[in-house]
Amino acid sequence: MSQAPLLRIGTRGSPLALAQANELRARLIAAHPALAQPNAIAIEVIRTSGDAFIDRPLAEIGGKGLFVKEIEDALIERRIDLAVHSMKDVPTALPDGLVIACILPREDPRDALIAQRATSLADLPLGARVGTASLRRQAQLLLKRPDLEIVVLRGNVQTRVRKVEEGAADATLLALAGLKRLDALRHVKAVLEPEEMLPAVAQGAIGIETRIDDERVAALLAPLNHEESMIRVSAERALLAALEGNCRTPIAALAEIVEGDRVRLRALIATPDGRFCHRAERTASVHDAVSLGHEIGDALKVEAGPGFFAAPA
Repeated sequence: MSQAPLLRIGTRGSPLALAQANELRARLIAAHPALAQPNAIAIEVIRTSGDAFIDRPLAEIGGKGLFVKEIEDALIERRIDLAVHSMKDVPTALPDGLVIACILPREDPRDALIAQRATSLADLPLGARVGTASLRRQAQLLLKRPDLEIVVLRGNVQTRVRKVEEGAADATLLALAGLKRLDALRHVKAVLEPEEMLPAVAQGAIGIETRIDDERVAALLAPLNHEESMIRVSAERALLAALEGNCRTPIAALAEIVEGDRVRLRALIATPDGRFCHRAERTASVHDAVSLGHEIGDALKVEAGPGFFAAPA
């Protein structure tokens, strides 16, 4: 009989999700050589609700939490020992008994332009069709280029690149981090700076979710946690929580460590049509990163007013 794995990692089955799960596996083995033995770590692919409805915007089918629910269920039911997530897909409120125990070193959080011919947003022709299912990207695109036509484009990285190549849209935007992890930078026509396209909360970050009471797994993950990435992601997610953000809310944020021991947080909220936008930027001690996120989120809510997100798209 084959020996049961020492660790069972739960993940979605997309090429990017599997690349992230294998990155975790490699880091675990590097930190704990005993896990290098055959079959010590098993990667369990779990199909999520978000994977089942790839032709509709997330806002219509329940939000980005659909990419993690079934994986979290498996964790709660002890069918897996830990879960690997793209942190931008993880709701700020976790199920009882679960915790984000570890953030791996964050990849580049910026967005990348994938286009048939254009090499910048400004270079897109008048009325160009840009494919995206992200209201954050839609709002910022229309803020700069109200002439653009936004068309729904979902699917994994390879699917969206192929759809642009086949003419379903003139361009799309993808997370640079995912393209790097898939060795697909050849498709990038331009990398968009945060001043032009502020990223999604926690974009580029891989989070590891565990059961709060699982001390064995916590000990294995402890040397893998990247403190700077955890601080940055915590600030951004605190902002999101304060704004009560979801997939119907165009929200963007980026936290960065500056001057060694300070965290700078930039944030943006907008209406989906890009007509109205509020921005904020503040810095604080890295020890106050979560408080900074709450503070900016609360300030943006006051500035925008209670009816802001009810504005017509």
